[in-house]
Amino acid sequence: MDNPQATLAIGLMSGTSRDGIDAALIETDGEGAVAAVEFHAMAYEDGFRLRLAEACQRAMAMERPGFEPLIAAVEVELTEYHVQAVADLLGRSGHIAEDVGVIGFHGHTVAHRPDRGWTWQIGDGAALAGAFGIAVVGDLRSADVAAGGQGAPLLPVYHRALAAGLDKPAAILNLGGVANITFIGSDDGLIAFDTGMASGLIDNWMQTHGRAPFDAGGACAARGQVDEARLAAMMADPWFDLAPPKSIDREAFSIAAVQGLTLEDGAATLTAFTAAAVARALTHVPQTPRQIHVAGGGRHNATLMAMIAARTGVEVLDVDALGWDGDALEAQGFAYMAVRHLKGLPISFPGTTGAPEPLTGGVLFRP
Repeated sequence: MDNPQATLAIGLMSGTSRDGIDAALIETDGEGAVAAVEFHAMAYEDGFRLRLAEACQRAMAMERPGFEPLIAAVEVELTEYHVQAVADLLGRSGHIAEDVGVIGFHGHTVAHRPDRGWTWQIGDGAALAGAFGIAVVGDLRSADVAAGGQGAPLLPVYHRALAAGLDKPAAILNLGGVANITFIGSDDGLIAFDTGMASGLIDNWMQTHGRAPFDAGGACAARGQVDEARLAAMMADPWFDLAPPKSIDREAFSIAAVQGLTLEDGAATLTAFTAAAVARALTHVPQTPRQIHVAGGGRHNATLMAMIAARTGVEVLDVDALGWDGDALEAQGFAYMAVRHLKGLPISFPGTTGAPEPLTGGVLFRP
């Protein structure tokens, strides 16, 4: 990138799927210039995934963030994993730490409670900065929530930069553990919000009943039948009718709603739950987009992609068809936001999180 204002930046994301860390290296000016350099995905060990899930359950049961022994121990482990992910990414890229201007460190959300005025991401930004001698921007959501925003989703500003050449209105759907959508209007205005669950409940169902970490390709759901009555009961939750901006925690719904169904029917019904929630989300945007461009691990689930197309009536496409890396997008976005933080540019907006004004979030940890 021939841009003297561009910075090499690393972005790190440990998402609601709890499967591992996505680490991305990009070159960007934090505005319209973005070039992908390298990407690395590092899986968590099974034992750590279980401890992380327990930490999330304990955090959601707390009145507010505070000391809890398991959560504190998991935070140390989580930070060590991130140090390894950065080391691996640098090794793959051929770059050294001194080349990198900043790291955007999302940490891991153990509880997201904007209804109570807080959100909680664990991960030691100071330790990560010290490990590499690179400035780290972490705690990217708290300022938005403190100002009255939802603290999520944060990716829309990055989606808009990538989508500069797309016909508008455009929609970008991210399918992680939770799903969120970015609507970019013909005026480049942003509307963004969580639509509901994505792969989180499907994964829980497969891990509990299917002896598998996830429904690979949606094959199990494809063999099942959707229980429309149970689906209707889940979609009756008043959260789906709330106007955006809005966000939701992965623990807000559970697989209890489909208990008693066969493995295949449960998978099909939970997959349809994600698709129906996306369809409901389109009632909250001013125009129906011609296409929905899908990022995140859920785009590999062919059954889910087909159900979203069927229930929305909109063409559903993998963002990789645009030349984007649908696995790297979230991690890249946090690198982009870290550069924006350094430049004093906003990362959240009234139309994306409900913040009262455009806000620059994050806390800077210097090595």
